[in-house]
Amino acid sequence: MLLLPHNLYFHIPFCAQKCNYCAFYSHACKKPDWDKYLNEILGEIEFWHKKIGQIEIPTIFFGGGTPSLMPENILEKIISAIGEKFSITPDCEISLESNPGTIDENKLSDFKSMGINRLSVGIQSLDDETLKFLGRIHNANQAIDLLNNAKKLGFNVSADFMYGLPNQSVTDVKNFCKKINELGLNHCSMYELSIEPNTPFYRMNLQMPDNETMAQMYESIDKTLDLPRYEVSNYATPGFECKHNQNIWDGEPYIGFGRGAAGRPFINGTWYEQIGNNEKFEPISARERDVEKIITGMRTTRGVKITDDIDKILNAEFIKSNPDLLVIENDRIKTTKKGLLILDEILLDLIEL
Repeated sequence: MLLLPHNLYFHIPFCAQKCNYCAFYSHACKKPDWDKYLNEILGEIEFWHKKIGQIEIPTIFFGGGTPSLMPENILEKIISAIGEKFSITPDCEISLESNPGTIDENKLSDFKSMGINRLSVGIQSLDDETLKFLGRIHNANQAIDLLNNAKKLGFNVSADFMYGLPNQSVTDVKNFCKKINELGLNHCSMYELSIEPNTPFYRMNLQMPDNETMAQMYESIDKTLDLPRYEVSNYATPGFECKHNQNIWDGEPYIGFGRGAAGRPFINGTWYEQIGNNEKFEPISARERDVEKIITGMRTTRGVKITDDIDKILNAEFIKSNPDLLVIENDRIKTTKKGLLILDEILLDLIEL
């Protein structure tokens, strides 16, 4: 059996409160059934150990939902099971998403001792009124305190923010970025607010910025943030990029654990589409997987490595005739800054049908 390293993603579906924009698979729950959740996850770990063997694990990511709600003993048992059934590499990046108001310094310290070395903090805004509008349970000072405590404990810290809100201007976004610069982060994510069906915001008939304004906001972030962009929505000091996400975007195999978590395992030369909790496990063609690699890789500033299989499905004529949108450097194809703004349109022509 050909055994490749696999990245692991664990979905924690519980939240203290659903945000007004959230369409992710999660439940607002005052008293989650953590024992039931743990048993399901341990069952999945055992399943994959039998299915794929003692593979190497270069990254582990606990996402949600709100993973920082997890009791310390639950997280400890999950990490212990991963170590027993798989081979966690010495330099494994172990990330955990967190929300201010759900984790204190003692819990942070416990998580650090268990091996969590990267903390992603969902902040979204540094304005208290905006946080209330978004449905967040924390204020700006709580968010900043969490960032500072995490840094003090030696975590590699990231923060998530949101722009493109109703009545927000380009100038507002520039000023927002200047405030973010003051936090001294090595990594942050800037997500455009999208209005999803079946969310409170969807029912509010909000007046959103038009496409031209959104494009100007996007460009202003690139010019104002102190951190360079390395992916459509992600910015980092070189060397502080999220390894887990980079591995996924580069097309490495990964397994999703928990209901709704997606994966792309690679077993005996075959790629599989997988959804956690054994909801789905089906082979996909090599071409389907190559298309996915192009779609995810082109979101990054380093682009996609042009291997033989990728080269076969690239539209060479389209690349040649659009040097203002696409460039090839060091056997990788990537977009220009102009191309990144219309990436979805480019992908329709870049991949041969």
